[in-house]
Amino acid sequence: MKKIHIKKGDTVYVNAGNDKGKTGKVLSVAPAKDRAIVEGINMVTKATKPNTKQPQGGLIKQESPIHISNLQLIDPKSGKPTRVGYKMDGDKKVRYAKKSGEEIK
Repeated sequence: MKKIHIKKGDTVYVNAGNDKGKTGKVLSVAPAKDRAIVEGINMVTKATKPNTKQPQGGLIKQESPIHISNLQLIDPKSGKPTRVGYKMDGDKKVRYAKKSGEEIK
């Protein structure tokens, strides 16, 4: 399995595509497809039939998955996009921001 540099709950920056320059929170990650769903990013309009959730039916806007290569983690210290590194902290492997060296929770 490939190594994914982002996790659910991370704040990320979009560096390519129609939403370039925007930031959002990761809602879910699909490692098998190398894609993530980010809050408010890559919105699509979908037509739905009436059901119990939406008795009217009609058009709804929802997030669509975006490739993880188009996402960068936001540095917790500076608030700017950064690359992610891994290091051993005792017997635990932790992620850290390459720009500031700050550990990512």
